[in-house]
Amino acid sequence: METKELKILEKSIKYKFKDDSLLTLAMTHRSHSGKNNERLEFLGDSILNFVVADLLFKKFNDLDEGDLSRLRSQLVKEEPCLLYTSPSPRD
Repeated sequence: METKELKILEKSIKYKFKDDSLLTLAMTHRSHSGKNNERLEFLGDSILNFVVADLLFKKFNDLDEGDLSRLRSQLVKEEPCLLYTSPSPRD
């Protein structure tokens, strides 16, 4: 992405990144460059899994680890996550 596009992105999400190189890396797909966002994606996926697991563990005392794992995997799949990250039709 061009610097101008990244500035537009920052403005639209109302957040200024402290390290522009991390933003550039996060927006770089592996088909574009050998240095890409896959390691950041791995880290982000791991954090999301941890946070959801922690919430489920605290909320559902009666579920065993298999049920908790299945529930977590359903919640962190791409489709449910898109429901919370995509703009609503009203936006």
